[in-house]
Amino acid sequence: MEIHAITDGKKTTSELMDIILSIEEYVDYIHIREKNKSAKEIIDLIDQLLQNNCPKEKLIINDRLDVAFMTNLSHVHLPQSSLPVQRVKNRFPQMCVGVSVHSLEEAKRAEQEGAQYVLFGHIFETDSKKGVEPRGITALKKIVESVSIPVVAIGGITLKNVQEVIKVGASGIAVMSYLFSSPHPQDAAKALKDSMKGMEKR
Repeated sequence: MEIHAITDGKKTTSELMDIILSIEEYVDYIHIREKNKSAKEIIDLIDQLLQNNCPKEKLIINDRLDVAFMTNLSHVHLPQSSLPVQRVKNRFPQMCVGVSVHSLEEAKRAEQEGAQYVLFGHIFETDSKKGVEPRGITALKKIVESVSIPVVAIGGITLKNVQEVIKVGASGIAVMSYLFSSPHPQDAAKALKDSMKGMEKR
């Protein structure tokens, strides 16, 4: 089970640095999802993270293929409205490409076009999707059973419900506010990692 930490687009570069460096040992991937920052600001953040020994292989660039290319990172995540997976894979076959999906049909299409994994949600109620009905565990289970690539669950995942996600066979979880809105991100990341390890041993 992988843990994907996704930045929330609300922090300064300095704040992001502190949080990411404090949690990186407990998570498998860190998605740099900073829609309000310029390409230069994101590149500066990545440069600083690498200079402070954040593992390069853990960094995933959200949407900004140009930034991934300029920083020589090999992981990019494409939102639903972003570039076509197939075209990205044809042009950059070395790239590991993940895609956000919101239905079984989209998940199957992403797999056919060459995505290495899909991010599906939102699973539970979350403040970032207020008023929008969560897709739920049953929909997640159906996608897990219908595609052969890894399915990462996102949306309202906490210590209280992460075991539900694990039980239906998801390959990982993605969390945003659970870590980046926490007063103690490092403790939150460690607790989540420990909880998932305990579940896997059963």
